[in-house]
Amino acid sequence: MRIERVKNASRNMVYGIASQIVKQLLPFAMRTVMLYVLGVEYLGLNSLFTSVLSVLNLAELGAGSAMVYSMYQPIVDDDTDRICALMRLYKIYYRCIGLVVCAIGLALLPFIHRLINGDVPPDIDVYYLYLLNLAATVFSYWLFAYKSSILWAHQRNDVVSKVTLATDLIKYAAQLFVLVVFRNYYYYVMVILATQILNNILTAILASRMYPAYHARGTIQKNERKTINHRIRDLFSAKVATVIVYSSDTIVISAFLGLKVLAIYQNYYYLFSAVASMITIVFTSVRAGLGNSFIVDTKEKITKDFMSFLLIIVWLAGFCSTCFLCVYQPFMEVWVGANLLAEFGIVVCMSVYFFVNCMNVFLNSYKDAAGMWHKDRFRPLVEAITNLLLNVILVRYIGLYGIILSTIISMLFVVPWLIHNLFDTLFDRVYLNLFLKRMVHYVLATGITMFITFFLCSFVNLPLIFEIIIRLAICIVCANLILFAFYFKLPEFHSCIVLANRMTRGKIKVLGNHAK
Repeated sequence: MRIERVKNASRNMVYGIASQIVKQLLPFAMRTVMLYVLGVEYLGLNSLFTSVLSVLNLAELGAGSAMVYSMYQPIVDDDTDRICALMRLYKIYYRCIGLVVCAIGLALLPFIHRLINGDVPPDIDVYYLYLLNLAATVFSYWLFAYKSSILWAHQRNDVVSKVTLATDLIKYAAQLFVLVVFRNYYYYVMVILATQILNNILTAILASRMYPAYHARGTIQKNERKTINHRIRDLFSAKVATVIVYSSDTIVISAFLGLKVLAIYQNYYYLFSAVASMITIVFTSVRAGLGNSFIVDTKEKITKDFMSFLLIIVWLAGFCSTCFLCVYQPFMEVWVGANLLAEFGIVVCMSVYFFVNCMNVFLNSYKDAAGMWHKDRFRPLVEAITNLLLNVILVRYIGLYGIILSTIISMLFVVPWLIHNLFDTLFDRVYLNLFLKRMVHYVLATGITMFITFFLCSFVNLPLIFEIIIRLAICIVCANLILFAFYFKLPEFHSCIVLANRMTRGKIKVLGNHAK
């Protein structure tokens, strides 16, 4: 079976973006309500528990990615029995993972209070609150989680997005209601638990209806199970790195700088992650298609497609980084007030962090789609250790700057290693020099775009709401014109137009002709 990659990717992006809009706008509204109804400490507490539970999710070990990758070839071969056997193995693994998360989570219960520097809100029992969050995490593994694998493997992420969209609407509406009416943070967390269960059940029902031939039955061969276990073992290092890079920041800020500083950082990071999640949709929408491509296409075609996707991501990342640099501060002042603003230097660091993070996630997406975990197993650990050590050292001397710079440095430190692994295993090495030249070109173009656009925005001095609108308009027009001037003569630009033309069914054919 050859997956309709372009059609599925287009559909996944549409529903993925719709889901993310709801997923980001409604929490934004609730974060605002929580800030003004309950107080800033609750925001910090909420972020802390999210990060702690992310650490617990290390028990997942990357089993989901390994299992989905293992389904690519059976789907191409229409091997139903093998897919069913893989689903049964996935089901067993996830039940075990749920037990491990539950056991480790309970073992950590006596130490939760030590992760908070300063006082917690007087009406909060952090232990009870932690147990509610832990229950939501455990149920996410136990209730039919394995059935979503068949949707991911067939590149039907849009189905998952539709379910998430529906359950998120219910969740956020209920959370907003309990915050405004009851002003009770416990009820807020209970809603998370209830809707997580609902999400798993609905996803399982739809997966069963779409693919009725697939049931968790049968047994895979011992050699294949051994191969999958090796993949999971290799994925563990990547999982550790992801958790340390994205979760240890929050824990270190809470432990060294307190809940208020954590809340300030998380306000900025919330917007950061909201925009980053939109770009991540591009990765998740095409990942199964990439896995299919690696099986049926030549190495040269895979490499050319990679160069085209790279330009798309660089353009998006450069534009968004420019918007952050120019609009972050006035937006934050309107949202949370001048007393919860970070220094402008933090804004510069966050803008650079965003661009570096997008490149890192993009390269890792190709690695994951290709199942290239064994060769790359040590690199994520080096990144994680570097980030953690720099976090603990730099936070003592330069505070919040140290947290952000630690993450940027740790990512850049291992990027050459990841590039080497990709071109040594997956891509045509003939394109390596071209890739490096393009990256220098892209970084310079992004830096110049950010400088010029910010210079123009610095002349805008209006009431905050109007300043945000004008600055955003300058970013949209100026930044994209500069990036267009840098990129439109590149061969990859034409390839991107051709790809976009296919995804939009011929709506931008004229641009494609001019791009030649």
